Amino acid sequence: MTHRKVNRRSFLGTALAAGSAPWILPSRVWGERAPSRTLNVAIVGGAPARSVGRQSRAQVVALCDVDDRRLAGPKKDYPDAAAYNDFRVMLDEMADDIDALAIGTPDHSHFPIAILAMSMGKHVFVEKPLANTFHEAELLMAAEQKYQVACQMGNQGHSGGNYHQFKAFAEAGLLDGVTKVVSHFNRGRRWHPWGDVPGFPEGEPVPEGLHWHLWHTTAEERPFSGRYHPGNWRGWYRYGMGAMGDWGPHILDTAHRFLELGLPTEVELVHVDRHNAYVFPYETTLRFHFPARGDKPPVEVYWYDGTANRPPEGERSGTAGKVLLGGKYDFEGGTHGATLQVIPEAVRKEVESELPRFSTGSNHYQNFVLAALGEEKCRSSFDVAGPLNQVFNLGVIAQELGLQGQTLAFDPQAKRFVDNEAANALLVGPPPRKDWEFLYEL
Repeated sequence: MTHRKVNRRSFLGTALAAGSAPWILPSRVWGERAPSRTLNVAIVGGAPARSVGRQSRAQVVALCDVDDRRLAGPKKDYPDAAAYNDFRVMLDEMADDIDALAIGTPDHSHFPIAILAMSMGKHVFVEKPLANTFHEAELLMAAEQKYQVACQMGNQGHSGGNYHQFKAFAEAGLLDGVTKVVSHFNRGRRWHPWGDVPGFPEGEPVPEGLHWHLWHTTAEERPFSGRYHPGNWRGWYRYGMGAMGDWGPHILDTAHRFLELGLPTEVELVHVDRHNAYVFPYETTLRFHFPARGDKPPVEVYWYDGTANRPPEGERSGTAGKVLLGGKYDFEGGTHGATLQVIPEAVRKEVESELPRFSTGSNHYQNFVLAALGEEKCRSSFDVAGPLNQVFNLGVIAQELGLQGQTLAFDPQAKRFVDNEAANALLVGPPPRKDWEFLYEL
C-alpha cells in the first residue's frame, strides 16, 4: 500500500471515529452494480449539481449534505439513495458503488471533496468556481492528469449555444483581432450584505440538524453564524469568490478559451468601493493584461461588478455580459449560453447572413455523464476550466489587497507575482487545518 493510500485510509478512519455516520442507511444491497451504461452518482451539496442525477443515464445512489434540512428534499426525490452528512464516510463505505460525484457545496470545500474523490478513481462534476485558491486549482489540474478521470466544472453555458457559436466564429477567424473584452455583472446578490464588517461574526446557536464542524472541511473552524450559512458564505474571502467567481465562469468562459488567453501578466485594481479585509467590496473594476499569443494581439480584459458600477455605454450587454472589440466585427453577448450578436445593429443587419452556422450537442450535465461513460470529452474539463478559474483567483487577490490603482505584475511561467510576497501568499491561502494537509500532497 502506498504512502498516499495509508494517509487516505487514516483520513477516512478519522471521520468514522469522530462519529460521522450515515443519516439514513441505504435500502438496497450495495455491490449490485448498475449496468455499465449507467453512471452511479453521489450528489454532494445542493443544486444545480443535482441536475447531473437527472440525466437519463445517471443513477443517484448517494446524497451528502452537512445540513439535515437540506437533505430532506433530495431524499424524497431519491428514496433508495443512501444519505450522509460526511463525504469522507460516504466515500469510505460506498467506494465500490459510486462512479462519480456531483459537487455543489460552498466554494472553499470544492477542492477537498473533489481531490479525495479523484484519488479514489471517481469522476467529478464540480460547480463553479472550481477552487477557492490559485494553488488548489493547480492541484486539481494536476490530479486530472494523474488519475485520468472525467472532470467537469459546472459553468453550464459552456455546453450551450454560445460555446458552439464562439467555437465556429474562432475557427472562421472572426475573433483573431480582438484586443479588448469588457465583462460585467451588475445584478444585486449576496456579496456585501452587511455594510462595514470589522471582523468575523460572533457565534450564534447552531441550528438543529446542521453539522457545523463538517461544513468547514479544510478551513479553520469558526463559531456558527447566519452570515455564513446558508448562502452568505460567498461574500467572505475565506469561503467564496464573490461576484467574479460566481458569474465570471458564465460570462468569460468562451472568450478565455477561444481567444486562448491563458494567464495574464498584469492585474490592476482600477476601482474599488468600500474595500474590506473580510468580505468583498461593494464595487470593483479590474483590468487583466494578456500578452500576444502567436499571431493574436495582446488583449485587455475588464471586469466590472456592483449594481451601479457599469461599463461605459457601448461596452456593456444588459446587466450581465460581455463585449468583444477589435476583431473583424465587434460583438456583445450575455451570460451562460447566450449567443453573440454583432454590434452596432446596422452592421449586424448587413453581415448576419454571412456569419458561420453552428450546431449544438449534449447539455453540460449530459456531457459529463457521457464523458464519464467514455463516449464524449468534457467541454469544461479542468485543463480548460482551471486556467480560467486561476484568472479569477488573481482578480480576487487584487480585490482582497484592495490597493486602488495598483498593478500587480504576474509571471505566467513561474505562476507567481513579481516582487509581491503578500500577493504570493494569497495564491496558496491559509494552511489547511489539522488532518487535512495530505490532500495538498499530490
